[in-house]
Amino acid sequence: MKFIDEAVLEVSAGKGGPGCRSFRREKFVPLGGPDGGNGGRGGSVILRADTSVQTLLDFKFQPSWQAGNGEGGQGARKDGRAGEDIVIKLPLGTQVLKYDNENSAVGELVVDLDELGKEFTIAQGGRGGKGNSFFKTSTNQAPEHAQPGEEGEKGVYMLSLKLVAHVGLVGFPNAGKSTLISRISAARPKIADYPFTTLVPNLGVVQAKGGRSFVVADIPGLIPGASEGKGLGIRFLKHVERTRVIAHLLDLAHLDEDGNEADLEQLFDSINHELAQFSEELAHREQLVVLSKADAASSPERVNEFVERFKARGLDVHVISSVTGQGIPELIEKLATRVTLEADNAVNAQ
Repeated sequence: MKFIDEAVLEVSAGKGGPGCRSFRREKFVPLGGPDGGNGGRGGSVILRADTSVQTLLDFKFQPSWQAGNGEGGQGARKDGRAGEDIVIKLPLGTQVLKYDNENSAVGELVVDLDELGKEFTIAQGGRGGKGNSFFKTSTNQAPEHAQPGEEGEKGVYMLSLKLVAHVGLVGFPNAGKSTLISRISAARPKIADYPFTTLVPNLGVVQAKGGRSFVVADIPGLIPGASEGKGLGIRFLKHVERTRVIAHLLDLAHLDEDGNEADLEQLFDSINHELAQFSEELAHREQLVVLSKADAASSPERVNEFVERFKARGLDVHVISSVTGQGIPELIEKLATRVTLEADNAVNAQ
């Protein structure tokens, strides 16, 4: 399934049904009275966060959504049937922003569907018109007037999906993120030995001890200048924003442009610079350093060197190999503990 994380949505609520102008005509009733019923309300357009939808692809093919119109009132004081509401299911984490279609300008945030089952009425259906029986008074026994139905609300919006995950895996292309997520979850991303294998974020559910579970997002490889649009650019940086913990993967076998072993500390600082440029909040997000591909490291001394260098900076360091399984169980437990801790801190801060 193609991953689409932005789409334009055009919605139209239903028009309210018109009120009825009607008078009773009954046998043996010489003076009939007004009996026009009210029109039904128009249907509303409702947005709902739903896990059955994972991408905004459907809205590329069906950008316009219309709720049902209300039916008109009838004689004998029969009210018209209300128009049918339409519920649009959106992926969890979708932000809805105002959108100027003519100028392709994105405006302010309308709603953030960041909780499962969260609903928002994006377009309210028009009210049905009152029938002439509604206007009968002691001084106006035979009103001729009945109201038309109101128009429903309309609007054009930009949908922007930001994945909701507990842990975000970041790092340079080929740092081992896809292999790791395939090892610790049921996700099966594309894996190959060339840059930008992962062109879309992948989500995986990880099971830890004690019945704990958390969601991991494999963010496509970042490079210097990503916050300015280089490489895969800011398109996927936004998916890191919702994560509680960042697992920063560094490839122990990474070579620089000259074919020499890279300074992993410089790579770490380079990616963190891009995160900070994109969002100051991300610069202070909880991080773990994961030294990956330990099985391909040139020597144990190289591994130990970077473990000590990162520990000296007060960072939690894990050495893993997704091929041999080295360090994987310990990493899962650490991530589960960190996710739980961050959740508790968020609750206490409220």
